[in-house]
Amino acid sequence: MQEILGYTEWRNFFKVIDKAKSACENAGLAVSDHFVEVNKMVRLGSGAEREIDDIALTRYACYLIAQNGDSAKSEIAFAQTYFAVQTRKQEIIEQRLLDVDRVSARDKLSKSEKKLSGIIYERGVDDKGFAIIRSKGDQALFGGYSTNEMKRKLMVPGSRPLADFLPTLTIKAKDFATELTSHNVIEKDLTGETQISSEHVDNNRAVRKMLIERGVKPEALPPADDLRKLQRKLEGDEKKLLNDVKKKKGQS
Repeated sequence: MQEILGYTEWRNFFKVIDKAKSACENAGLAVSDHFVEVNKMVRLGSGAEREIDDIALTRYACYLIAQNGDSAKSEIAFAQTYFAVQTRKQEIIEQRLLDVDRVSARDKLSKSEKKLSGIIYERGVDDKGFAIIRSKGDQALFGGYSTNEMKRKLMVPGSRPLADFLPTLTIKAKDFATELTSHNVIEKDLTGETQISSEHVDNNRAVRKMLIERGVKPEALPPADDLRKLQRKLEGDEKKLLNDVKKKKGQS
């Protein structure tokens, strides 16, 4: 790596390694996990071999060395650009995975609510009653805030569902409480709006208690991006990717 990055003398390159080690330590990471002292054999001019000290580097260590090198060197400048591009690619991939997870969680919540609606319809609760039950569940989950109060708090348009603007964690919390209600309505043979509403409130309170114990207040979490816009973005990205793949196949 010394030669690749344009350093002719080891002593100068070793200074860069020292700076990289300091950066690693300042980041709270164990230097020995990324810069491992090793030995290697090198061939001398006479044909004999001699053991010398060397360092085995992780990818992160290589990144730190590039970041702490002399950017006036074209090799260092290239390495810094390379790592910047790769880091950005990784950020994009990670964000897409998070976005897909949120869309999937929202879709799962919709299916869970549809399932619960079907179960309780057979037990004497109509659409209006289901809306009341769901609203009481929200009030229990959000520490007393009703669905409409949460929509105002998060500045959700009146015509849109609250869940379309909730973060993934809260969507999954609502889904878990809804699934619990579906299960217990059947297991406990509950009927009517009063019994089922009480069960749904209890389940949401239980989920809220678990979140609070872990330091999370559902009503205090910031709103997430509009789910419809997020879905359109993901679909657009997917179409672009497919088109790029088709172009590459056509060129090959």
